[in-house]
Amino acid sequence: MKILLAGYNVDTDVLADLKRTSHPRQDVTPETISASYARISRDPRPIDELRKLARAEVEKARKSNANIIFKMGHHSIAEHAVFNFDILGVSRLALEELEKFRLCAYTEKSQRYQKLENDFVIPEEIKGFDLEKDFVETIQKQNKFYHEIIEQGIEPEDARYVTSLATQAQLGQTLNARNLEFIFRRFASHPLAEIRRIGKTMYDLVQPIAPSIILFAEANDFDQKTYGELKTKTLKLKTKSKEAGPEVELIDFTAEPDQRLLAALLHSSTRLTFAECSRQAGKMSPKEKKELIKTCFKYAELYDRPLREFEYVDLTFNVVLSAACFGQLKRHRMASIISQPYDPALGVTIPEAITKAGLDKKFKCIVNITNKTFEKISKKNPLAAQYVLTNAHRKRVLIKFNARELYHISRLREDKHAQWDIQRISAQM
Repeated sequence: MKILLAGYNVDTDVLADLKRTSHPRQDVTPETISASYARISRDPRPIDELRKLARAEVEKARKSNANIIFKMGHHSIAEHAVFNFDILGVSRLALEELEKFRLCAYTEKSQRYQKLENDFVIPEEIKGFDLEKDFVETIQKQNKFYHEIIEQGIEPEDARYVTSLATQAQLGQTLNARNLEFIFRRFASHPLAEIRRIGKTMYDLVQPIAPSIILFAEANDFDQKTYGELKTKTLKLKTKSKEAGPEVELIDFTAEPDQRLLAALLHSSTRLTFAECSRQAGKMSPKEKKELIKTCFKYAELYDRPLREFEYVDLTFNVVLSAACFGQLKRHRMASIISQPYDPALGVTIPEAITKAGLDKKFKCIVNITNKTFEKISKKNPLAAQYVLTNAHRKRVLIKFNARELYHISRLREDKHAQWDIQRISAQM
């Protein structure tokens, strides 16, 4: 056996210092890792030799990457190149777009634990137009109330419900080049200028370092037009937005979920077909079923996940939740999450601490001012109008996950240390 550490993350400031104190090198790029690993399947030489060769011939390695990705369609080699980004001064709304991408790592500045300043993003769609004044004045009123109630003893995690989705945020992000290319393509096609700018800025930082593994980064018809045409075709339905309805509604699930789980457990523990496993599971007594499932957790520690067999049970929920709550739910990226825009017609979530302090009337007053500004902006640009809405505003989310993921959500979000809003939603699910 031979196992070598081929690479690891290094801070760009450290790399910059090394460049200043060392001779110029062309091989300070993750492309050499991608190129050498791409050759593993057809080149008999040891991997460490392939890496050495790629470092010695960087331009040749780049041509190899481009050929393998573009002509042969093996995009997976781009997954071996990994990047870290500090993302600062972007809106909370923009972070929702950024964190839609599943196979990436994110750590976000917490509005629960940090007191917010008055920094916010003015979207390009509003800047310089008549609506900018209304937009800025509304957010200033939101922020003023935020600071007032904090001074009156309201914790930041509750006070933040009155702050807008335009509030500046920051994020640390780690992802591979394949996912990065997907972000570039999606963001280049996005209708909001801030999102396009984020993608362009990230692209300009990466392209000089790794030009051979970021190939399909341009705006495209699929991302630009598909949802627009779907919306156009559904306009004939002539439906109006209905009231919020229940916060959490189970709308679909695996039939006979216990039997499906038990059959999956039997399948991995025997040599029977799944059909036979399902029949055997159906014959088990309630006590036998319970004992078999309890065995799955007998030796589980706090860091253990349920067995993969739990993934064969699916559940789909319709959830109406606040922006503050969605900020936590969206982190469960293995789930299938499709959300509608924030909609004032769905009402707002007011923290109990604000109501108990007798501040709910003023809170609702700020919400009413916000809704009026939202309506004004919506007439010109519905997407840009989202920026002015608060963390208390709600939207509808369609979320599908398996029992294994629900177990993880429950353990994390129903814990006594979890934020109250996500606790409540998770408990209902």
